[in-house]
Amino acid sequence: MPPAKKRARTYDSRKIRVAVLTQFDAVGQAVRTLTPGQLALPTRLDGWMVRDLAAHVTMAVETVSRNLGREEPAKAELTLVQWPFATAVRAGDIAEGTRELAEANPDLDALYARTAERFAEAVATAPDTRVLAARTGAMTLADYLVTRTVELVVHTDDLNAAVPGLDIPQDRQALAAATRLLADALAAKAPGGSTEVRIPPYAVVQCVEGLRHTRGTPPNVVETDPLTWIRLATGRVAWKDAVDEAKVSASGERADLGGLLPLMA
Repeated sequence: MPPAKKRARTYDSRKIRVAVLTQFDAVGQAVRTLTPGQLALPTRLDGWMVRDLAAHVTMAVETVSRNLGREEPAKAELTLVQWPFATAVRAGDIAEGTRELAEANPDLDALYARTAERFAEAVATAPDTRVLAARTGAMTLADYLVTRTVELVVHTDDLNAAVPGLDIPQDRQALAAATRLLADALAAKAPGGSTEVRIPPYAVVQCVEGLRHTRGTPPNVVETDPLTWIRLATGRVAWKDAVDEAKVSASGERADLGGLLPLMA
């Protein structure tokens, strides 16, 4: 008999909505403290200054409000685990739009306040099943909000890397959702059961073709922490560098995930 199809992971929409606002607020509070010199610092995103990145974070949330204001598509086109692979085609448009937004909004504090207010108002009465006309593909509101945790967690980490001592906290629910979504995307990209990927305390997935592990210690095991996993999945850190720096432990002949990463660029 063929193996049973894995059931898609579910998320508590109420908690996800709170997590998005909580993480966005944490970024907004930190951005408010940045000096002109800090806003002009380079980031690990090619050609982006901190000011550009700070403006881009508002785009990640504003897109929810904007899409809720558009006509609803007939049905969802994109599942949650398909979303990471649909983002690369928009990289150029995103970079251009980000710079335009940063130039048009020198008052970042006002931009964050306006964005948070619009988001809270837009999602207050919107059902989870509402379909959004996202540029990556139509998705339900519940699924799209989970993708916002990835955007927020990743760019919070980008800002912390760019500004020494900034230390914006990561909301636990947002970090958990982002970790799980990207872990599930890996399992979808490389289906199988020969390798177990552990990202404690949030996710464990099996992937890669080969003999399926059933009991005892798996022959191929990868383990890392949530932020390292997210950096690997989004191309912030190379697999070899993470292994060399002991940020990842990988044992077994099928434990090398270098050829499968990043999932998002």
